[in-house]
Amino acid sequence: MSESTGTRVTGGILKRAYSAVFYENWPVWLGGILIGIMSVMTFAWARPWGVVGGLRNWADWFFHQLGLYSHAPASPLTSTNSILTLGLLWGAFGAALLSKQFALRMAPGLELIKGVVGGIFMGIGSAMAGGCNVGGFYTATSALSFSGLAMMVGLIIGAYLGLRYLYWEMMHLPSNPPAAASGKKSLNLLPLEPYIGLLVFLGAIVAAGFYAREAYARVGGLLLCGIAFGIIIQRTRFCFVRCFRDPFMTGEGDMVRAVTYSIIISILGFAALKWTGLRPEDVYVTPNFWFGGLVGGIVFGFGMLLSGGCGSGSVWRAGEGHIKLMVVVVCFALSNSLFKTLMDVSQGFKALMGKSVFMPDFLGYKWTVIILIAIFLIYSLAAAWNEETDKFTVEM
Repeated sequence: MSESTGTRVTGGILKRAYSAVFYENWPVWLGGILIGIMSVMTFAWARPWGVVGGLRNWADWFFHQLGLYSHAPASPLTSTNSILTLGLLWGAFGAALLSKQFALRMAPGLELIKGVVGGIFMGIGSAMAGGCNVGGFYTATSALSFSGLAMMVGLIIGAYLGLRYLYWEMMHLPSNPPAAASGKKSLNLLPLEPYIGLLVFLGAIVAAGFYAREAYARVGGLLLCGIAFGIIIQRTRFCFVRCFRDPFMTGEGDMVRAVTYSIIISILGFAALKWTGLRPEDVYVTPNFWFGGLVGGIVFGFGMLLSGGCGSGSVWRAGEGHIKLMVVVVCFALSNSLFKTLMDVSQGFKALMGKSVFMPDFLGYKWTVIILIAIFLIYSLAAAWNEETDKFTVEM
């Protein structure tokens, strides 16, 4: 084989490998497994994964700069909440560029209004539940907090109500203009996007190195964890909204199974870290059982159906250039900050949200893990049964 032939063969192999990684979506079940592993690794490294805490930190900083808040929040550049959310956005943006999927996509006027209203609902609901679909449900349940299950029930109810509203809207409100026309790029940067994406990730490595050099290795590691979440979620199109919406809308259960795989891995990892004493037992055992978790979950679930994205989903889709989801993220952050501040100044309101319930205190670690795994396996089996029967599917 000549040198030129060998070069062409090597180049073809590399192009096919690049295409498989960035031009073809990864299986959603793989995304669930990788997110579960990353959730445990992030907790083992420093702290659990969250999204709305970072958004609230940005909003708190904004309101403080305006003079509305007297107490200065942690710097968004060093806050672990902020860094995880920034990493999620960073990773999704870079992955979208490398896969040539980034584009500024404008939404119709009604969709933008729904983005504002949905973002506000999500901000209020996440403040009540002690977190969004990640912190209030996924991570809280992984941390063996009973509030996580309360929010799960609320998310199911909220998603059902949100879907009923969307069906009503389709029947009674004027239809939006075709989305394809409003989503076209005004400037074609497709040939350059992979190179820009490479620079984005080189910048991430430089930033993480800077944190390590400045004695912020913990923060730099969390930035890389957040970026990994962003890449995984963007490439697999992992969406918590679909986990709670699809059984009612399309009857599909693939996202339910992916979330089940993910949260079982995360539960096992968190339980091991807490049981061995490597991490404190009270971490992410949110004081929102039962009212805050349940009602907050309903409010948040309704809002995420209006928005078209959950906490993590809104951030990674904003990283792909969706204008509506950028609006959602801004309204989500601002409303969460304001409502959390309102809750904090009212002791009665705060007490109404509930209390911390660490399940092993009542059931022990073994039975807590068994019961939680059983709950999610049953939910997954119910989704599989619904795929065949359409018993839960809502008709228009």
